[in-house]
Amino acid sequence: MACTDNPNNNITTYSEADLINKKVDSLIKIMTLKEKIGQMNQYNGFWDVTGPVPDEGDAEKKYEHLKNGLVGSMLSVRGTKAVRAVQKIAVEESRLGIPLIIGFDVIHGYKTLSPIPLAEAASWDLEAIEKSAQVAAAEASAVGINWTFAPMVDISRDPRWGRVMEGAGEDPFLGSKIAVARVKGFQGDDLSAVNTIAACAKHFAAYGFSEAGKEYNTVDIGSSTLHNVALPPFKAAVDAGVKTLMNAFNEYDGVPSTGNEYLLRDILKDEWNFKGFVISDWASIKELVVWGYAKDKKDAAKMAVLAGSDMDMESHIYISELEQLVKDGIIEESIIDDAVSRILTVKFELGLFDDPYRYCDETREKEVVNSQKHMDAVLDMAKKSIVLLKNENDLLPLKKEGQNIALIGALANEKNSPLGSWRIASKDNTAISVLEGMQNYKGNNLVYKKGADVSVGDTQFVNELTINTTDKSEFKDAINAAKKADVVVMVLGEHGFQSGEARSRTDINLPGVQQDLLEEVYKVNKNIVLVLNNGRPLSINWADNHIPAILETWQLGTQAGHAVAQVLYGDYNPSGKLPMTFPRNVGQIPIYYNHKNTGRPVSDTNNPNLVFWSHYSDVENTPLYPFGHGLSYTSFKYENLVLEKTVFGMDENIHVSVDVSNTGKVTGKEVVQLYIRDLVASTTRPVKELKGFELIELQTGETKTVKFVLNKASLGFYNNQGRFIIESGEFEIFIGGSSYTTLNSRFELK
Repeated sequence: MACTDNPNNNITTYSEADLINKKVDSLIKIMTLKEKIGQMNQYNGFWDVTGPVPDEGDAEKKYEHLKNGLVGSMLSVRGTKAVRAVQKIAVEESRLGIPLIIGFDVIHGYKTLSPIPLAEAASWDLEAIEKSAQVAAAEASAVGINWTFAPMVDISRDPRWGRVMEGAGEDPFLGSKIAVARVKGFQGDDLSAVNTIAACAKHFAAYGFSEAGKEYNTVDIGSSTLHNVALPPFKAAVDAGVKTLMNAFNEYDGVPSTGNEYLLRDILKDEWNFKGFVISDWASIKELVVWGYAKDKKDAAKMAVLAGSDMDMESHIYISELEQLVKDGIIEESIIDDAVSRILTVKFELGLFDDPYRYCDETREKEVVNSQKHMDAVLDMAKKSIVLLKNENDLLPLKKEGQNIALIGALANEKNSPLGSWRIASKDNTAISVLEGMQNYKGNNLVYKKGADVSVGDTQFVNELTINTTDKSEFKDAINAAKKADVVVMVLGEHGFQSGEARSRTDINLPGVQQDLLEEVYKVNKNIVLVLNNGRPLSINWADNHIPAILETWQLGTQAGHAVAQVLYGDYNPSGKLPMTFPRNVGQIPIYYNHKNTGRPVSDTNNPNLVFWSHYSDVENTPLYPFGHGLSYTSFKYENLVLEKTVFGMDENIHVSVDVSNTGKVTGKEVVQLYIRDLVASTTRPVKELKGFELIELQTGETKTVKFVLNKASLGFYNNQGRFIIESGEFEIFIGGSSYTTLNSRFELK
């Protein structure tokens, strides 16, 4: 315990953390076993708390639990009136008056929505991403919420998995940096401030490796992939002070994550010294029985709590089973005390014990939610998230006057889909559409035609979202408009509810009849700008072969249309880079830049007709667009990669520099990326690994020298026992504008 003795008055002063520890210890001593277990119990909102109390069934039981201090947290209760009402029951009617922690899925904003997280990752702008999380925290905290189930830091290499929209893509280095930015944005420097909320890194661990990209599926990866790819963003979040983690739905090494002692105790709580608490994902403790890992609810409760799962989200198993397990001597009460201590500590850190209603200020709620300041912030984030994939003959930016422009696609006039998935607090149809954004530019003759619906109906659930696969009745109007246009802008892609949780897809082409529409329009006008709306990488091989300009705009949130229009017309020069590889077709999946070399990586150059090497017979190995790819309305030149020397000692920092010049006609931003390759190691290493990046802005004709520093942490890796090691040997270093950069040098580590 850190304390200071004052020799003049013999008064001992304690740090804030020590004082909280003392308060938590004192509180636990006066709690009954049942009350302790109650803190480990989370319920979803089960009635309108501003209306009549429930008087029958399951809701009545939950209400009695709330009054009796047997609920530690509630989720999906929002709005200052509702939160105050439910908090009042916990604080003023229970014996000890322990406040609730109110959780909610604030994934990319509350009411004012930023781009989906995968889109934000495409900005590679850590400051902007942190600010986006700050906006989300400010609005969520203003409506009574003090805990978000974000960020999702799962690394994934499979775009079939719907939840890629919720993460930062395929790379553990970029993913770790973004995890830290979002944790800092949510939690700030003072968790007790009224505009911050506790963050939750999820899903621990390896959920992004679900087999076949199928939701809730099994995971089967080795120790090397676990420690070098899946775990680093979680470790970064823990080091950044994240207060909570959430279990994953998958298993690892045959053990479901919610009951996985190796993950939760050995790695997270012991090796990483994580001091926060772990919450199950929705009913994942109960699902231990379905997995065939636990024989019944009692067995599931035992396995989950021993493994290190501290709070039960909506399984109702801890509250029904743990007390008897302790009384029977199967679970030691010290295990319960540890979990409760972690939960209470976060509540003290949030300031809930000082003022349980600190997040229930109706005046602040009205001032903060949907403020102009927040609208400006999410617009800035949206523009930075856009990636220019292709721009032949400088078709973009569009001229601001004197052009006939045909705008085609149902998504161009959509105000709901651009909000994306995971926006459960937002109001439907509040996004700025691309049509609205382009209508702000008055100098051109703009004609809009739908062409075809993407879906029939518009609901939150994918099984109710019927994709239009037959209706081409409005093709003719779109084709006629395209014939008369100088430039055609086609907004195509996925509906916002086609990605997200439980939205896995085996076909990642343009859904429905959109591909047919694109090809028919192309027959009459080849000057097409394809604007993609999507929550995952898509397979657009035909478009890449035919369409001269392609803009990846994802689902950009509330200000989507303004952001797209400003990029289309050149008021903002796109600077985004892909955080995930785009495949040529679904058969290449999983495809990712940091793959292994294999023993037969290329054909025999002496006999190129041989087929016995690692490849497909029907498509080349390369992706359509690689990780890190993204163009600009200007051009950049890389030269003079300089290493200060070629041989370094183990403890030396390695200084690297490169000159980057803007050789184009407009000011632009570039993400300068540094990759390494460890040529020989005790376990095989990837062909490239991102180890640094720098976002710079260059005026026309300007050159900047960008400097990087590599150290042991940059050059080491985890062995198959999960131990971080660094080995001597030769390394290759690459610097450029994408993972396909060829500008390189070598050095030796001794």
